[in-house]
Amino acid sequence: MRVSVTDDPATTTAARTGGPPAPADPLRAASFAELRSLFAMEPDAVHLNTGTIGVMPYEVLDVNDRVTREWNGGLRNVYPPGMYPEHRAAIGRAFGVDQDEMVICHNATEGVARVINGLDLHEGDEVITTSHECYSVLSNFNLLRNRHRITLTVLTPPVGPDVTAEEIVDMFARAITPRTKVLAFAAVTLFTGTRMPVRQLCDLAQQHGLTTVVDGALLPGLFDTDLRALGPDFVTCSGSKFQCGPLGTGLLYVRNKVHPEHNPLPLPTFWPVISTWYPMMGAPPPRTTTRVESYNMGDYLQSAGSASIARGAALAKACELWDRIGRDRIERHAVALGAHTRARIVERFGVESLYSPLTDDRLTAPLVAFNPFPDRADGWNITKFARLVDELESRHRIWTRWTEFDVAGSPHQHYAARICTHLYNTAEEVDLAVDAIADLVRELS
Repeated sequence: MRVSVTDDPATTTAARTGGPPAPADPLRAASFAELRSLFAMEPDAVHLNTGTIGVMPYEVLDVNDRVTREWNGGLRNVYPPGMYPEHRAAIGRAFGVDQDEMVICHNATEGVARVINGLDLHEGDEVITTSHECYSVLSNFNLLRNRHRITLTVLTPPVGPDVTAEEIVDMFARAITPRTKVLAFAAVTLFTGTRMPVRQLCDLAQQHGLTTVVDGALLPGLFDTDLRALGPDFVTCSGSKFQCGPLGTGLLYVRNKVHPEHNPLPLPTFWPVISTWYPMMGAPPPRTTTRVESYNMGDYLQSAGSASIARGAALAKACELWDRIGRDRIERHAVALGAHTRARIVERFGVESLYSPLTDDRLTAPLVAFNPFPDRADGWNITKFARLVDELESRHRIWTRWTEFDVAGSPHQHYAARICTHLYNTAEEVDLAVDAIADLVRELS
């Protein structure tokens, strides 16, 4: 079973960025083989670990270096009004939101910590999340449990090829109680590569009057995403993974207006922790109940002392390149490669090797987790997975990752190999990696 992967020259419907780029833009017509030359990547490197860290384009590196030199020694204002106002506005348009709702932060971990610790939660309030969340999500909610004595309910999602969106939504629905205040979940889980049914989960939350916190670390640069239309209250994102910005960059979306067609609930009470511009006396105006903001929450969060203007400018350049290439075009290419990856894994290791979804397209993403070892018990053996990843890198210059996660009903944590595909990858690279993994598994079994 093989999946064809071809370049799609179709133009994106770029209404969110103010209309489609000019037809003459060479990035729009470039093949993905040609686009690979944009990236500072060694020709023989096979980078299949973008879910951990992306590869920066040369232009992004150049902007980071140029702006660093410009403001070094006080030659530029390091506290510009609004902090990155033009970058936040441009990035916000690419993701369907406004400047007052968009923040450039240091990474997804910082963003999620500021969101979680800014929620208006008190003793006895319940948060529902999953055991497949990033460590920073679970650690910060545990901090609230220890500090404010909230109740933290941690669910273990189903895994495997036949998982459906309805199973996941039903899992959350059955857990909601009268004390529940927050649903928190990843848009794409980093451990199994499950693309969670975000819109359906936000609908569920809205039906119960709940706040939604979405770890969207893997969204930007991978999926052509309208954050407002998804319906959440908060989304925290990485700038250095699929968006391929510098390390130390992230994005934070904070719902700051009420658009009933997307989320009709009142804006949640939120405390913008770590803020220079929060009023030194008194309080901000009441939060808006309409489509017009009453104040700029993004400014409150963006202004947090000195920051790297260079990294913010470089992240904005990465976002601009994606807008020019076409975010929907990038998504189609990466998703097709993900399908090819799943097909090759099933062909080589069997469908039972998959921890990632297969049959429900709503849940699939270009991150595929699997156990290539013929003995299923090896799925509990961290040593073998660590050795597999190390040997792929040292022998073949193929970069992947192993992951760990809970499986419902299992007394052990499970481990998996994970392959991530992006716009600079090819089907041939996936084939090379799967074949190399098969050879190493024979040695290690």
